[in-house]
Amino acid sequence: MAGKVYLIGAGPGDYKLLTLKALECLKQADVIVYDRLANEDYLKLAKEDCEYIDAGKASSQHTLPQEDINAVIASKALEGKIVARLKGGDPYVFGRGGEEGQYLRERGIAFEVIPGITSAIGGLCYAGIPITHRDYASSFHVITGHLKDKTKDEINWQALAQLKGTLVFLMGVANLEKITKNLIREGKSKDTPVALISWATRYNQSVVTGTLETIYEIALKEDVKPPTLIAIGEVVKLREELNFFEKKKLFGKTVLVTRTRSQSSQLVDGIREQGGRTIEFPMIQIQKIEDNKFLQEAIRSLKKYTYLIFTSQNAIEIFFEQLLKMELDARALAHLQIVAIGNATAKVLRERGIIADIVPEKAVAESLCEILQEKLTKEDYILLPNSSCARPYIKEVLGNLCEVDEIAVYHTLTAREMYDLKSDSVKSAKFKDQDLSREELIKLLEHKQLDYITFTSSSTINYFIEFIGNENKSLLENTKLISIGTITSDAIRSHGLEVHKEAEVPTIASMLESMYES
Repeated sequence: MAGKVYLIGAGPGDYKLLTLKALECLKQADVIVYDRLANEDYLKLAKEDCEYIDAGKASSQHTLPQEDINAVIASKALEGKIVARLKGGDPYVFGRGGEEGQYLRERGIAFEVIPGITSAIGGLCYAGIPITHRDYASSFHVITGHLKDKTKDEINWQALAQLKGTLVFLMGVANLEKITKNLIREGKSKDTPVALISWATRYNQSVVTGTLETIYEIALKEDVKPPTLIAIGEVVKLREELNFFEKKKLFGKTVLVTRTRSQSSQLVDGIREQGGRTIEFPMIQIQKIEDNKFLQEAIRSLKKYTYLIFTSQNAIEIFFEQLLKMELDARALAHLQIVAIGNATAKVLRERGIIADIVPEKAVAESLCEILQEKLTKEDYILLPNSSCARPYIKEVLGNLCEVDEIAVYHTLTAREMYDLKSDSVKSAKFKDQDLSREELIKLLEHKQLDYITFTSSSTINYFIEFIGNENKSLLENTKLISIGTITSDAIRSHGLEVHKEAEVPTIASMLESMYES
């Protein structure tokens, strides 16, 4: 069966600037061939067995030459695979998408183009520069900054110099001196405003401004490097007035998230929304206990229980998955008092159509037990689906008042358990869901490149220290540690480390607020 190639525009870099159609294709792809300027977080959207091919495409330093890229996407499609060719910006705006489409067409391979937001527009927008404005520019012109044939100048500088609209040069910072001199020579005012926008729409976006006469010297002084857009025109004057992106609360900050990826979406989204960069480095992975006879028996015997306590999102998901497998639904729980340890857990229950009867103000076992101690009698019977390594506190305290069936429904595997740290061949490897290897993480800490590290439980800080090694613990003094609550803060301090901020209430939203205020 013949495959198909999707030439996908990944947009200028901001994770959320990907189109819905592109998102759908990435989730279906068997192979993703990606460029350097495509946000690598998009690779996390792919299915488990997806193949990744790095096409590179840094200026003059291609991991794969264009001819090889053409051959790769064609050969993979001929194997019957769905190929996502992921490009920064838009495939047809100096992205060589047209060349790739022609190559595929000549070989009878089906392809489809999914447009993306070009950096020529999106990048300027995030720099506070509208590409058109009726008071300044009624047209715009996008020009390649380097030509296919470097020995021949195909640009009509005289015509460009006479245009009143905005000029945007892509991939042109290496030729900045030539661009400015040619425009001035052909009559463009030397006082025309210019902006250089590097890594547009990303957390590390930087912008320098000047005029046609001064911008080259400014670029040398500021050591401006690719990828950089060059915007020339009166609209550059609007930057200070319309610059929204660089004023976000976490702009330019890098945050390491130690929560499992399945639970970190709210935290990651909040950081990105405020202009920050997230690196996911979960300290634990959840492994469901398969064919769980104890859970099956408990569900068959639901009638005997009076309380059902959930202390985690994972327990909810596994419990309801088993409930459905046994041809039951939420109606089977109608006679139970349902308890959620906190608002986040209660929210997950609500998404399943169940409003928890009891939710303590503080999302800790102590608060939960304090409430239940006033309600329980010896006739009550509690079902507590939990992690195999959960704190015994709830069972110990409530077990003095009534029967408690605590059933392990998942194992919590630590990063340490997933590595053989004595093996040099494994030290630099990543385990599932991690953005970095252990080696890379330690380098970031050594070079003080992490602004914040978030810890959402005492176990995450304990496992983190265990993972990086006690000898590297002092490296955490180089970054700000954010805690979700008192128990987590106590665990951080037990390692001799300082808590930079503790959430006012133990929620992800409150953690985010504590970072915003730092």
